[in-house]
Amino acid sequence: MTDLSGRRAVVTGGASGIGEACARAFAAAGAHVVIADLNGEAAMRVADELGGEAWQVDLGDTAALADLSLEADILVNNAGIQHVRPIEDFEPERFSLILRLMLESPFLLIRAALPGMYERGFGRIINISSVHGLRASAFKSAYVAAKHGLEGLSKVTALEGGPHGVTSNCIDPAYVRTPLVEKQIADQARLHGISEDEVVPKIMLTESAIKRLVEPSEVASLALWLAGADAGMVTGASYTMDGGWSAR
Repeated sequence: MTDLSGRRAVVTGGASGIGEACARAFAAAGAHVVIADLNGEAAMRVADELGGEAWQVDLGDTAALADLSLEADILVNNAGIQHVRPIEDFEPERFSLILRLMLESPFLLIRAALPGMYERGFGRIINISSVHGLRASAFKSAYVAAKHGLEGLSKVTALEGGPHGVTSNCIDPAYVRTPLVEKQIADQARLHGISEDEVVPKIMLTESAIKRLVEPSEVASLALWLAGADAGMVTGASYTMDGGWSAR
């Protein structure tokens, strides 16, 4: 089993979905977990259960993160939102928000955490990307752009961090059974002219060889391994967990 005793893990979007699953896996392995989330009440609930701490933070407010110093042995960049619109109808302010939240804030958090990681000679940066970091889907211009950018940021971090004992990797799941996925079902049904019941089988699972949603715990199990000692030579990688989507 992975032992994270004595490690401090910061998980963004840690109050629900993939982030919460990662936080629980890390805590079970002995890490002290910081639950970073816009929803302070939910962050406190999870932190209290895990004996960790809550950090209520608006990661879309990147100006407030510019001078941040972050104490973390493990950083999981997971927080994100989705917005489904054709490009010609995509609101510019929403596009900007998604890039701030899902690309600029990971850069700023990595920037804030690296000095301490370098000093200790150890660091694990785990970026929760998506199969949309490798492939595109219509109506998701901001999300796809942000995830493609995150893949590049992760690789640059790997190159710079390697000599200092810091690894940086992406996890690229397909659709995961989370509130983020559930919230886009209505928009997908409207855009594709189908019923909401048809969205999962006809839209979300059409490219996957395995016809089911990914479970948050499955993503967390890979994040846990990447955070541990056995993954010390794994860096600059993108691990797909997409049921075969990207094999096409």
